[in-house]
Amino acid sequence: MWYPATVAAPAAEPVTSAQAKAQCRIASSDTSFDTEITRLIAAARAHVEAYCGARFAQRANASMKCDSFADFAKLPEAPVSAVAITYVDDAGNTQALSTDVYELRGHELEVAIVLKYGQAWPSIQPGSRITVTATIGYSAAPEPVLHAMLLWIAES
Repeated sequence: MWYPATVAAPAAEPVTSAQAKAQCRIASSDTSFDTEITRLIAAARAHVEAYCGARFAQRANASMKCDSFADFAKLPEAPVSAVAITYVDDAGNTQALSTDVYELRGHELEVAIVLKYGQAWPSIQPGSRITVTATIGYSAAPEPVLHAMLLWIAES
């Protein structure tokens, strides 16, 4: 079972202020709406991400926790470009799982972590959680998503 992920705000939004101003027919030199434009961009991204169930702005260090390595068959966040895994071993010590044991597999919205050939998942302390720290989200949002965000911004 996956628990709710801890995800920070993105470092950069997929839509720029200049794009949003152009869509709203606001002169690029007009700064009187900058605060509102910034808020609308973030709201549009959040709305589209919630609607689509995908992250359209890249974020580093998203933290996802689960109960078992079997949960890795489908990650709760997508897309994912890099992962690091920690777990609590039988002795109660936190361990980092070597990338020699697993690989990130999938494309876009269907992402899994699978064992490499000849490897086995380590045993974990009962009741502990496995933590996956990941870089999630698109590095560049797809054009139809950007268009949807711009339409949403202009209508707000």
